[in-house]
Amino acid sequence: MDLGIRGKRALVCASSKGLGLGCAESLAAAGVDLVMNARGSEALEFEAARIRSDYGVDVQTVACDVTSLDGQEQVINAAQGVDILVTNAGGPPPGMWSDWEREDFIKALDANMLTPIAFMKALLPGMMDKGWGRVVNITSQSVRAPIAVLGLSNAARTGLTGYVAGTARQVAPQGVTINNLLPGIHATDRADALDSGVSLQKNISMEDARAERAATIPARRYGTRQEFGAACAFLCSQHAGFIVGQNILLDGGGTNLTM
Repeated sequence: MDLGIRGKRALVCASSKGLGLGCAESLAAAGVDLVMNARGSEALEFEAARIRSDYGVDVQTVACDVTSLDGQEQVINAAQGVDILVTNAGGPPPGMWSDWEREDFIKALDANMLTPIAFMKALLPGMMDKGWGRVVNITSQSVRAPIAVLGLSNAARTGLTGYVAGTARQVAPQGVTINNLLPGIHATDRADALDSGVSLQKNISMEDARAERAATIPARRYGTRQEFGAACAFLCSQHAGFIVGQNILLDGGGTNLTM
């Protein structure tokens, strides 16, 4: 399918690996020029060079921490005029309700709620002026079904979801859509970190920890960054203009909901 977005320009945050990289690859395959961001410059430059070579698109890189005001300014300056925004940030650490203090919540809110909002506030006006734009926020299945040990993530990402619910309906008349993609477990560093915690807690191997988690997923496997990226690219396409303010699960059936 031709997604109809060749020649568009996208900012993809945290795109040197994992789900962000999957989104960058799929958009590049559709002919979209990229602004790629990540904290580590080495991995970022490597993946940017590979995408330029593989897909023939223009790729600009900005290595910084987008949870800082200085990092946000750098990325926003580089991304002025983009047609597509994909927000993404690593999740806060797991733990128990009694583990977290105020500063832990502030860090989670900065990374997983306030940073995406800052990017939307900065870049939505340009999309609205052009009468076309796409925003996809990578959140988590936990906003639909909270995960006990991910309380920091549950709280921050649910706050972003509430913000998007109202904002998406305010900008839709100008041809701009905002939607959220809610990943379950995918084969990324985040999954490795979670499985490592289970491995240590239960004194089992990483392989057994992965197998134990995969057995709880109806699809009986972890997702891949490529299939996640393809879903993101579709939401950014010309064909998705009537999808507004939605929370779309990509979790292999792991979240047991009727709607």
